[in-house]
Amino acid sequence: MAIASPSSITVRSYSSLSPVWSVKRVSQSQLRMMAVRSSNSYSLSVSTTSILTNLQNNCATPLPILRHVADSMADDMRAGLAVDGGSSLKMILSYVNSLPTGNEDGLFYALDLGGTNFRVLRLQLGGKSERVVDTEFEQVSIPKQLMSGTSEELFDFIASGLSKFVEKESERFSFPSGKKREIGFTFSFPVKQIAIDSGILIKWTKGFAVSGTRGKDVVVCLNEAMERKGLDMRVSALVNDSVGTLAGARYWDDNVMVAVILGTGTNACYVERMDAISKLHCQGDQVPISGSTIINTEWGAFSKGLPLTDFDKDMDDASINPGEQIFEKTISGMYLGEIVRRVLVKMAEVGNLFDESIPEKLSTPLVLRTPDLCAMQQDNSSDLKSVGSILSSKFEVQTNLSTRKTVVEVIDTIVKRGGRLAGAGIVGILQKMEEDSKGVIYGKRTVVAMDGGLYENYPQYREYLQDAVTELLGSDISKNVIIEHSKDGSGIGAALLAASNSKYINDYQKGEAIL
Repeated sequence: MAIASPSSITVRSYSSLSPVWSVKRVSQSQLRMMAVRSSNSYSLSVSTTSILTNLQNNCATPLPILRHVADSMADDMRAGLAVDGGSSLKMILSYVNSLPTGNEDGLFYALDLGGTNFRVLRLQLGGKSERVVDTEFEQVSIPKQLMSGTSEELFDFIASGLSKFVEKESERFSFPSGKKREIGFTFSFPVKQIAIDSGILIKWTKGFAVSGTRGKDVVVCLNEAMERKGLDMRVSALVNDSVGTLAGARYWDDNVMVAVILGTGTNACYVERMDAISKLHCQGDQVPISGSTIINTEWGAFSKGLPLTDFDKDMDDASINPGEQIFEKTISGMYLGEIVRRVLVKMAEVGNLFDESIPEKLSTPLVLRTPDLCAMQQDNSSDLKSVGSILSSKFEVQTNLSTRKTVVEVIDTIVKRGGRLAGAGIVGILQKMEEDSKGVIYGKRTVVAMDGGLYENYPQYREYLQDAVTELLGSDISKNVIIEHSKDGSGIGAALLAASNSKYINDYQKGEAIL
């Protein structure tokens, strides 16, 4: 079912930004009200009120804008499938043409590199009768300097953490002698996939700027680092985090057709018919027997029709990849707090938000994180005590109730925009699948598997996302679209794909067709 676009629509973008600092007309009675002072609070200045009003207007996501975003997402998907470079969406073939059957047996590992941390996981599989017998994982923080260091430094650090994890293997897990340990490598950055166990890095995102890796096979980089650390292990599957999430969720539920990551960064993948991938046929690549594959959209690069502000443009200009990953910078966890911080800076400078003072720490980029926003938005107390405590801790400033309320309104504005745009992106993917399959998607139970800390831990964000999906699809169709959290889906999915692509696997254990 296609979602019709409105006949006309006003869309804000970097090329046509609405003025954020325009002055709102205020009556004399309003001015008198703004001048009122009390022992616990003072009213906001006209400038601060104007900034907030303009922010809310420029970030608004009414149904026409959501429809435009969903339609544009579907159009860009088709263009990206037609030819490489056909749109902002890379639409990368994952080379995952079959998925685990449940017959897989043995001990397999996963390495999940997706942001400021990496996770290592082991998975004991017991075949059809036992499925997942046991799991164990650890999370390791990546030192900030390694995010802008050399390729060898980063991969040596990762291999070292992986080696320590393998050494601590408990008796709950069993690995037969004479075999090489196999690992699924979840690499959550854009790569040009060459095979299921090979991919060339296109670019770093999410704040990474590692030198010496672009244009190289990331599997080779990891294998070489593991060799340097004396670790006897091979990568048998290279997957994106969204692809891993889809594989992990599909292991338990055959109706999973889409997977979305909403954490530090964001991405989405879905099951696509091979005959819809025009660029594949032009390149003469061999078409899998299954007739379907998983497409990694790299939707963080999407940018059409997004309601953006000067704060977004300034943040983008200051980033390590200006002009890129605009959708990611609007909806993902790495950036929401920074957008809010920039709004508060302007309110402090122009509108005396913090009582004629500008906290020094407020000028520190990225000091305000998404967990801080979430904690403040969860504060239901009458005096917003938690909000005040967080602002005091972060910026060493004392606030009154009016200021705290304003901060919460700013947070809600940015988070609401992010969640609703993410929902529109999901509908764009479903809409493309529905139109091409002539009614198959919306007419049955279709599951969207979700993973990532932002989605998992931020209730308001989840609610705004679901609201947007329901508004766009309508109540009847949206009942068939199930959005489910898939905890640790990307890591478990990578280990399962390592199992289904193992070099030791018997023919009867090999993965089954996706559709």
